[in-house]
Amino acid sequence: MSFAPLLPGERRPRDGAPTTLGVLGGGQLGRMFAQAAQAMGYRVAVLDPDPEGPAAQVADLHVPGGYTDEAALQALAQACDAVTTEFENVPAQALRSLAAKVRVAPSADAVAVCQHRAREKAHFTACGVPCAAHVRIESPADWQRQPLPDELFPAILKTSTLGYDGKGQQAVAGVQQLPAAWQELGGVPCLLEQRVPLALEFSVIVARDAVGHCVHLPLQQNVHRDGILAVTQVPAPGVPEPAARQALAHTERLAAALDYVGVLCVEWFLLTDGRVLANEMAPRPHNSGHASLEACDLSQFALQVRTLAGLPLPAPRLQASAVMLNLLGDLWFAPPRRAAGAPASAPASAPAAGAGTTAHAPDWPAVLALPGVHLHLYGKVEPRPGRKMGHLTVTAADGVQALATAREAAERLGLPPP
Repeated sequence: MSFAPLLPGERRPRDGAPTTLGVLGGGQLGRMFAQAAQAMGYRVAVLDPDPEGPAAQVADLHVPGGYTDEAALQALAQACDAVTTEFENVPAQALRSLAAKVRVAPSADAVAVCQHRAREKAHFTACGVPCAAHVRIESPADWQRQPLPDELFPAILKTSTLGYDGKGQQAVAGVQQLPAAWQELGGVPCLLEQRVPLALEFSVIVARDAVGHCVHLPLQQNVHRDGILAVTQVPAPGVPEPAARQALAHTERLAAALDYVGVLCVEWFLLTDGRVLANEMAPRPHNSGHASLEACDLSQFALQVRTLAGLPLPAPRLQASAVMLNLLGDLWFAPPRRAAGAPASAPASAPAAGAGTTAHAPDWPAVLALPGVHLHLYGKVEPRPGRKMGHLTVTAADGVQALATAREAAERLGLPPP
């Protein structure tokens, strides 16, 4: 498979319209894709039900409609020269429908694997990529007809589809808790996965083009709180070089086996014994790659544009060390923090959901006064607990300084220290 390049500013022979790239999904990843594409001279069309969504706010064209709305899909295909997706839960059938009319990357088949945990684990196994022990749970018969192995517990029960940011998961200490956990998740098909002894979590983000050329961002080391990414450090300070090489080689193998075109993130576990295990894949840019906007000469969104448009794909270069802090809606309800430059009091704790009833803007001037701080807000009008409202990236000449500044920024905002 190969794509003829779609050049910025090029005009179609059939109607004279400028080159337009489309994206399924209207969230912040679509917004940052659109901004990267527009910076290169492309027009961008967004299909999403919400006309006020983060991506629709900046798009050249908003196509209103659901992801299975054939009329909306037809309108998007007619307006665009190529289409991508900004989240994995868009129905694969929508991508198949579009692919009959216009260039689509990544493919529906690749997305279908990434959006289903059991298929994803089967793909890991087929590629010889290690992952945690697991079994499929689709009905009570799966734990009643034969005993589940004791070494599988403690475990996490995860819905096979539609799980993200810690949603669709239940901790299971032993088989006795499994029936209640399965019912709590709605009695839907699930994956029961062994809880492994973690040293840390990290991610590998690659970009692969239509002829199989693959490049990668510097590895990201991640900290999650309540199932949501909270902090990312780049380059990953705690990942040994052998583990990094192994994870990168495995990630490239997973992408090649999918004949993947686009940006792919694979999240990894580094265990206390030094082994690496694949956790899950995302067929799109990833929250942990946001620091690449400032830290690298090519961001993950610029790579997404290049893979979709068939443009050259040079290896990104790290220009600064960075720390990324996620900004959740809880922050808008937190009590006021100390003024910039005032003596620190007790260490900050996470803003409690319901700590206040009236939303107020965080003290952005206090953090923007710090060197190397970059604020990204996603245009979401209504802050809610757990909702991703934006992120901060702190860049510096080295990781120690970036982390020190990020800790000061967190203190001024009232976030837990990274």
